[in-house]
Amino acid sequence: MIRLVLNQYLDKKGITRYELSKRTGIRFQIVDNYYKNKVVRYDSDLLNRMCEALNCDIADLIEYQKDETP
Repeated sequence: MIRLVLNQYLDKKGITRYELSKRTGIRFQIVDNYYKNKVVRYDSDLLNRMCEALNCDIADLIEYQKDETP
């Protein structure tokens, strides 16, 4: 399972969703959806803009968890 960990990254760095919205030019509501992990289809352009604004790697914003069900 792939899930966003943008909330953990922003909280750790002390950056608000509003500040990220301003840095990237992405509407607050969209940033909020990524923050709350409510996105089903990830937009590579938006993720790229977030990584550039935060000076981080994509692995800082997304994690992969193996499904342990047989």
